[in-house]
Amino acid sequence: MQIRKSLSISAVLAAITLLPAPAPAQQDRPAYVRALAAGYKAGFVCSNLFNGGLSEEQTEADDLKGTYENLTPLFAKLEARIDKERRTVSVAYDPTMPPRLAVWRPVLGCAQLPIGATPEAAAALPRVQAVTPDLDARRWPTGDRHAIGRARGDGRSLRNGVAKAFDRRSYGQGSETTAVVIVHDGRIIAEQYRPDINMHSSQRSWSVGKSLAATVIGAAVQQGLIDVDAPAPVPEWKAPGDPRGRITTDQLLRMASGLNSDHPGNRTDALYFGGVGVADQAASWPLVAAPGTAFRYSNNDTVLAIRGLQHVLGDGDRSLRFPFDALLWKIGMTRTVPETDWRGNFVMSSQVWTTARDLARLGLLYLNDGVWDGERVLPADWRDYVRRHGPAQPPSGYGYGASWWMFPRNASLPQDAIVARGNRGQYVVVIPSRRLVIVRRGFDGNGMNFDLDAFTRDVLETLK
Repeated sequence: MQIRKSLSISAVLAAITLLPAPAPAQQDRPAYVRALAAGYKAGFVCSNLFNGGLSEEQTEADDLKGTYENLTPLFAKLEARIDKERRTVSVAYDPTMPPRLAVWRPVLGCAQLPIGATPEAAAALPRVQAVTPDLDARRWPTGDRHAIGRARGDGRSLRNGVAKAFDRRSYGQGSETTAVVIVHDGRIIAEQYRPDINMHSSQRSWSVGKSLAATVIGAAVQQGLIDVDAPAPVPEWKAPGDPRGRITTDQLLRMASGLNSDHPGNRTDALYFGGVGVADQAASWPLVAAPGTAFRYSNNDTVLAIRGLQHVLGDGDRSLRFPFDALLWKIGMTRTVPETDWRGNFVMSSQVWTTARDLARLGLLYLNDGVWDGERVLPADWRDYVRRHGPAQPPSGYGYGASWWMFPRNASLPQDAIVARGNRGQYVVVIPSRRLVIVRRGFDGNGMNFDLDAFTRDVLETLK
């Protein structure tokens, strides 16, 4: 397998996905920054331990380094107290305030209580009446049995190329790969993990969660529950005369809502680490452009699309069960945990814990045009829908559809490909014309970009 130097999707899109410096208003409030750092540590330790089966030491080495420049220096000074019986993690940060607290719940994972909340508030966290099914013994892809197939092509070059993805230099100096899974013609033909990770270890999805959120919306469209071309059913926008009431779910999925946000990119600290709810954080921003006319990459658009769907489903168990019953458990993604805020709103813009194999299953659903085991889970045209460019596009040259990316025309890569991508090097590449799914997981730090374009080209060269 030949390694080429190329301008990767990671590098070109760095302006969108790298973590910018915090807003000056936050820099001026050290108490708030410490509260965010405590919430970040409590949340990651909780989710890694109780969702992912990872240790506190792994969390310290991976998730608490190479991330947010304003928070990282504080993590070592903040002690995480783990209650394994109650499955909670608390982090004290101020002697005058209650510790930040993350609480794990079956199926729904960890939720952070708001800054200032006391442990008693954990009793009111939403929970779901469901038990995750054990599908491991079923045949791949729903289960793990008989998952491995033989590569059609140069298997040795393929294996060598996958190994190079872990060497921290061939596809990006300092990159940190934790998992690679390659599926061809429906079977896994290459699979490798970092020594302390296995096929059932889950990591945070980061913005790959956006593509998963769009898939949940697709399952709702298939069931006739939502019309993506109609105004998004976000309850906070239903007051007479509110111009945001015209924003469609389609525009939210395409990052073309026209809404302002903290800043373009992937920072919604108050929601992710401050315990602020979706309705308070995401639904409050005003318009700065006419809906559908401007591209602004924003976590808020994704969580608002899901917020609208949950409103249609109503409060309670049906809303919380829907992603699992309609999508995840249907296709064997039993180790995928989309977490919620403390009010029960899913934060699927990023806050999903999942495994490399589960992401391969997501890719296979699209490879099979939305059909799983004979059942149509997504509308017949959904794959074409998510890859169709909207009127508002990012300036990078890479196309953006409905929460999935496309390679640029000059990238020498298949033009029918769709790509889910997230911070720290999370990727799912689906190439229908080559019957191929590529999953790469990582803990890339700031400025350490894995060259997905080159890796994808090199994988393609090994296969018939």
